[in-house]
Amino acid sequence: MALEFLWSFGQKKKKIPKKIADTTDYASLAKILVPVNQLALGMYVAELDRPWVETSFLFQGFEIKTEEELRAIKEVCDYVYVDTTKRKKNVRPPVTFKQVIAVEKPLEIANYGTPPKKLGKVENEFVHAEKIYENAEIVVANFMRSVENGGGIDSILAKNAVAECVESVLRSPDAMLWLFQLRNKDEYTAQHSLNVSILSIVLGRHINLSVADINKVGLCGMMHDVGKLLIPSEILHKLTPLDEEEARIMKTHTRLGYNLLKSSDHMNASAVTVALTHHEQLDGKGYPRRLQESGISHFTKIVSIANAYDEMTSDRGYKKGKTHLEATHILTNLAGTYFDPVLVVKFIESIGVYPPGSLVEMTNGCVAMVVEVHDNVKLRPKIIVILDEEKKPVSEERIIDLATMTKDKHGNIYTIKNIIKAKDWNIDVSRYYRDGLLQKSFTASN
Repeated sequence: MALEFLWSFGQKKKKIPKKIADTTDYASLAKILVPVNQLALGMYVAELDRPWVETSFLFQGFEIKTEEELRAIKEVCDYVYVDTTKRKKNVRPPVTFKQVIAVEKPLEIANYGTPPKKLGKVENEFVHAEKIYENAEIVVANFMRSVENGGGIDSILAKNAVAECVESVLRSPDAMLWLFQLRNKDEYTAQHSLNVSILSIVLGRHINLSVADINKVGLCGMMHDVGKLLIPSEILHKLTPLDEEEARIMKTHTRLGYNLLKSSDHMNASAVTVALTHHEQLDGKGYPRRLQESGISHFTKIVSIANAYDEMTSDRGYKKGKTHLEATHILTNLAGTYFDPVLVVKFIESIGVYPPGSLVEMTNGCVAMVVEVHDNVKLRPKIIVILDEEKKPVSEERIIDLATMTKDKHGNIYTIKNIIKAKDWNIDVSRYYRDGLLQKSFTASN
């Protein structure tokens, strides 16, 4: 999915008005993530998609009262957390969130409800998640090999592998997302299909799908690109951009996958549909059938977002993968045309602004690894500091919960500045799991 030509990522450095509304006399009940193009006057901004210290806003939370303030937010952020019930006593907000989102989609984000509580702790789930992930990799690699050799797909084995992934995500999505970050994400290996499956499962959990439906959407993600296995290898694995004819052939993978899955025993009908339609767009400009929004299934909308995100964050022969923030920026810009705007918001919520396994630079110069994301404090996850302020390895790694407002040796609160790429810093993230350092850090912190 070629998306990079639609967007150019850059830092926004325009001047921000310093006079922001008074934040006193409010009562708060709920927060939701909102793309900045859906903001309106009267909404209360509770959190940004970046640390407050990087902006010129005086207050950490404010009501948008002027067009100038609205423009200022749009200049520095891609999305923010809005408190939908926070308002001054006896004063009705001029524009409700329902009115804003209804312009693009009649379904309110609030209709999905609150995500279910995690059934376990991330430190207890790592060992289980790794075994489940490795087993699923084997299952995917085996059915890919079978299809490439003219055989079929063992639907029962695939469903069982998905079911195990679902159980792990329900216990702790952070563990599976952490393993997702570790893998070498080559777009056309088993990892891509498995990654899309896991991302779809994580999103399905977050929007409160039933366990049965989470299993279905996970299978849809695992099977969505199976048609690519029938594309000539010289096109599928080409290390440079495809020419016009090659691109036409590549697009046939949706119908090839549809026909293959349709003839497979015990294959779920939803997976068959998603294989055909995961490149359809809400604006009717997708392929192969140019479906309008109403003709695209809910599972297809979920898998298409997961697929695009994993493609954008994966390295290919002729391009480097984008960072998490760059990829979510693109998804946000394409919400309403390519992708369901509500599901884009929920997807970003589900994996977090700083996903488990990602590397971040702190405002004091330290480099840390995100371990676990809090459901209610997305911008202050649990981290492990691995490089000190001089970018040298620390003598002893330990878990720091940013939600507790822990201070560094200078008395400053640990705060994330931005996401960085492990390759740019020659950091082997997998070592922290492989050598047991992650587990030791949890033990030392308890």
